[in-house]
Amino acid sequence: MTTGAGSSAGRLGVDPDALAACVSCGLCLPYCPTYRVTGEEAASPRGRIAAMRAVDAGGPIDAPFSDFMARCVQCRACEVACPSSVPFGQLMEGVREVLADQGGSVPRWQRIGYVVLGHHGLLQAATRAGAIAQRLHLLPARLSARLGLPRLPWSQPPLEPSGTDVWLFTGCVMDAWQRHVHAAAKVVIEATGAGVALAATGGDCCGALHVHAGLRRQARRLARRVMASMPGDAPVLVDSAGCGAALKDYGHLLGSAEARTFSARVLDVHEWLDAHSDELPAPAAGRRPSAPVAIQDPCHLRQVQRAHESVRTVLARYVDLVELDDEGMCCGAGGAYSALQPGLAVPIRDRKLAAIARTGCRVVASANPGCALWLAVAGIEVRHPVELIADAIGSAP
Repeated sequence: MTTGAGSSAGRLGVDPDALAACVSCGLCLPYCPTYRVTGEEAASPRGRIAAMRAVDAGGPIDAPFSDFMARCVQCRACEVACPSSVPFGQLMEGVREVLADQGGSVPRWQRIGYVVLGHHGLLQAATRAGAIAQRLHLLPARLSARLGLPRLPWSQPPLEPSGTDVWLFTGCVMDAWQRHVHAAAKVVIEATGAGVALAATGGDCCGALHVHAGLRRQARRLARRVMASMPGDAPVLVDSAGCGAALKDYGHLLGSAEARTFSARVLDVHEWLDAHSDELPAPAAGRRPSAPVAIQDPCHLRQVQRAHESVRTVLARYVDLVELDDEGMCCGAGGAYSALQPGLAVPIRDRKLAAIARTGCRVVASANPGCALWLAVAGIEVRHPVELIADAIGSAP
């Protein structure tokens, strides 16, 4: 992380001014999912910042410190609640980079998995192997549930470009496992009269999971590839909240004018649809669902992109929405968090499931693949908002 003007970084290489900005007021505590579940100060934002300060001043980078950092789901709800505007997400990314460079926080098997994400052909081959294992009952259902794995597709139809008005970023896991969401996003965008371009080779992975793990050098390499795969000045639309947040942060990740220009082109697909709502068709006759739908805000859409209201504005034209009463708390998916920290991810999800149950809705709308998969393996029917819109206008792929 870049240090502030006139300041010098300590052992962790993070901005000391950002560390000093936390006044330990505790206003973030009710919004931190790990603190809500454990009640432990060490599992809160201010507890983690206190640990960062101690290490930055010369304390040991030991196993307990690494564990405190690993247990953060990186939902960044604390940033919204913080009156001092502490950039907790950037602090956490900087610390995890130091831990990853020391070699202990990201084991070899996990690093291999992150390499696969950046090579779409390998990911698709791994997906087909997993699909075979599931169908032959070689992959235990319990393990699939822990990892948040859906029924993996054996094959998927190709997406075809239809114009050059906007780019649609397809990415890695979502394209391999949930391409039907991209197909729905594409037909909804096209319903406004816009043509959709698809990223060229190199747009395989945004690097979000790499940043979360502290593998920032790999993330920078992937970011440069993504930027090169969608040249020009057309808007870059993203239907995955986590990927959208990552692409919008390329200016900070790479620190270049080119990256800042690219990030300025990035929009969550609902932001773009909100701005073009006049071109969207009305619900087709008899297609508006009669049952209400509960809306779940992915953390990186609500807390980072601050684009969650656009989902409501667009989707409310087609379905009756019901709000959850948990103030947008995290569901526990957190990218790879649910697989790496199930002891915390499951009780965090249990709170979200209770909030969903209180609505009485059978269907939940969520604009992030990780959230959707993590809730679905708990028995919830989850639809992406663009799927619901595509159904309502009679254009479901």
